[in-house]
Amino acid sequence: MRNWLLPEYVEDILPVEALHIEAMRRQIIDLLLVHGYQQVIPPLLEYVESLLSGSGSDMNLQMFKVVDQLSGRMMGLRADMTPQVARIDAHLLNCEGITRLCYVNSVLHTLPSGIAQTREPLQIGAELYGHSGLESDVEVQRLMLRCLSVSGVNGIHLDLGHVAVFRSLIKGAGISQQLETELFTILQAKDISTLKELCIKLKKQTREALMLLPELYGDKKILADACKRLPDYPEIKTALNELSTVEEELKPVVDKIAFDLADLRGYHYHTGIVFAAYAKGCSNAIALGGRYDEIGKAFGRARPATGFSMDLREISKLVKPQPYPKGIRAPFQKKNAALETKIEELRKAGHIVIMELPGQNNELLDCNRQLVLHDGQWIIEEI
Repeated sequence: MRNWLLPEYVEDILPVEALHIEAMRRQIIDLLLVHGYQQVIPPLLEYVESLLSGSGSDMNLQMFKVVDQLSGRMMGLRADMTPQVARIDAHLLNCEGITRLCYVNSVLHTLPSGIAQTREPLQIGAELYGHSGLESDVEVQRLMLRCLSVSGVNGIHLDLGHVAVFRSLIKGAGISQQLETELFTILQAKDISTLKELCIKLKKQTREALMLLPELYGDKKILADACKRLPDYPEIKTALNELSTVEEELKPVVDKIAFDLADLRGYHYHTGIVFAAYAKGCSNAIALGGRYDEIGKAFGRARPATGFSMDLREISKLVKPQPYPKGIRAPFQKKNAALETKIEELRKAGHIVIMELPGQNNELLDCNRQLVLHDGQWIIEEI
């Protein structure tokens, strides 16, 4: 058993599920292509420095590492494709103006993000570079919603946040990097009691603002509440206005929108609006994204950027797969040109045609039709 036992949270994908995932992949990639997003395929492994550039220290913990036998340098198996796509935009394409890129492939995590999560997500996503306005944020968010819709996932609940709110509070109060890291961790865990302890020595205005952040979750009313109760920093006012504008744009195309001003996922590299999509039947976010204008700086171009990604494996579980399609059985005959021509026509039309092999038990073939010779013509009949 040791020879075939897989590591924990790593699993095979069997035919029915594989076909289900592949159908979703094709639908999403086709949708992205007609919206002008060009597909790229980054390598599975790169030097660690490249994979970590601009993505924060948390990515370092998620990454498997190996030693390159040619150079002796440390290499990493990608845990996220976003830094790779940013490198391609900044260093290889080096285009002026707006660039739209998309991707789909496996990434590897050292630890699963949840009890039912895999360590090998099948990540698919899109990135838009070269535009800093809200229009590109809205384009990417609308596109994400359409990708979920063509996959068969509907009834989306969208959470919107903005990292500038927390970042402005930290900057305005002159909080040290160590305390900032602790506050970030506590807010992510929504540990109110520990947050209160950490804030005791801070000034009243900052303490009250940080304690308020976990409460600022809900509909559009919380934006007005935040405007009244948070410090009057220009960056916070701008962030709240941006969230309000995006909400107005997305209302017609999403079932429910909520705001979460304590959502700091990707805080180390996101610079603006962040968003997360949820669906019935899954406790985790099924798609994540946001603005990350500085991630390309390490590659020589700190271009404006916004994008999203999702795990096709996770999404596929939310949509019931179709049964694996039945095939058409064809008899085994050597050098029968008419039969070979008919088989080729059927396969070009998308039909599964399975050729018998000598000695094969036909009952084991997964077919519900067969090719038979009738009046000199090969025709299909039900089995």
